[in-house]
Amino acid sequence: MKQIRIPAAFIRGGTSNAIVFHAGDLPADRAQWDEIFLAAIGSPDPYGRQLDGMGGGVSSLSKVCIAGPSTRTDADIDYTFAQVQVKDAKVDYSGNCGNMSSAMGPFAVDEGLVKVSGKEALVRIHNTNTRKIIPARFACDDGMAAVDGELAIPGVAGTGAPVRLEFREPGGATTGKLLPTGNAVDTLDVPGVGKIRASLIDAANATCFLNAADLGLTGIEMPEALDASTELLDKLASIRIAASIAMGIGKDAAAAAQNRTVPFVSFVSQPQDAQSLSGATIKTDSVDLTGRAISNGQPHRALPLTVTLCMAVAARIEGSIVNQVARFNSNPDAEIRIAMPSGVLVVAASVKKVNGAWQAEQGGFYRTQRRLFDGYVYVRASRVPGLVAGSKGKVKAAA
Repeated sequence: MKQIRIPAAFIRGGTSNAIVFHAGDLPADRAQWDEIFLAAIGSPDPYGRQLDGMGGGVSSLSKVCIAGPSTRTDADIDYTFAQVQVKDAKVDYSGNCGNMSSAMGPFAVDEGLVKVSGKEALVRIHNTNTRKIIPARFACDDGMAAVDGELAIPGVAGTGAPVRLEFREPGGATTGKLLPTGNAVDTLDVPGVGKIRASLIDAANATCFLNAADLGLTGIEMPEALDASTELLDKLASIRIAASIAMGIGKDAAAAAQNRTVPFVSFVSQPQDAQSLSGATIKTDSVDLTGRAISNGQPHRALPLTVTLCMAVAARIEGSIVNQVARFNSNPDAEIRIAMPSGVLVVAASVKKVNGAWQAEQGGFYRTQRRLFDGYVYVRASRVPGLVAGSKGKVKAAA
């Protein structure tokens, strides 16, 4: 049977890659999106390599973004993020990808979704997954998003033009509450594991934070070592399920296990000397905090942007597990330097207490992005029964 071709771009945003579609080129019925995305990315793949699609075999390279005109008056575009599982036939829309968010403003300008004039653009991005507005500011060259620049980010070789992302009021992106349980620290009773302390924080994406020492870890383990420990990954998976239920994300263990995107699981430790994946040494006095993250059962080589923001917010919440290990700074507006496998991430996070309740005001990052190619992505027609390519590649229901 023939293949169906769909207009698309392949773009790097921060430390992630994704296929990016125009919403208008996809079926109006979103129930038909999943099979298209699975086929385009190359999932499910029991070998974990996604060689028959555009994915790269790890969660940060198994992503799809959809952009289109905004449905809100306070935004310029709508952006929907889809996390495609590598080995399973599942697409998850429960969270956002902060790294790919950095590519959405430039995509909108380059595609003419947003008109700009001058040397700088401001695009207000409505992320439909979290219902949050994310302003993106970046330079332009002759009406197109700039690519060349001097910003280097950990985990990406070379430099690029900076994109500043502003996450305003990021609290409650998944659950509606910054502290879903109302507590800075909870004790989870995890089947097969026992009791363990956790901070359940929801800012940009819901995350369960653990102290590395409580897991018998130093906190500076590299992704390969974590990935090789089936016992540890199984333990973290069980903790994640218990955290999901406690946060109200999964109603029971089965539902929590099905939603593999949120909550993320992260373990943190104090500032300490460590090696990065590039071989460079991270010095204790150059960072405020050390962190690692797991999602979709895989250790991240670079912290996801949303987890980094959530970690920075957690570091400002008195008594949280992150706050307990972070370097104290008397300046509440100081940037937080977080050591992770690919280097050091710097994030701004503004948090305050109002009437006894913690509120996350905003967070800011700089990322780089680059369009790698565009044209058409091909999917087997047998994978998307009942759909055909219409005019200009738009996929629609068969007549």
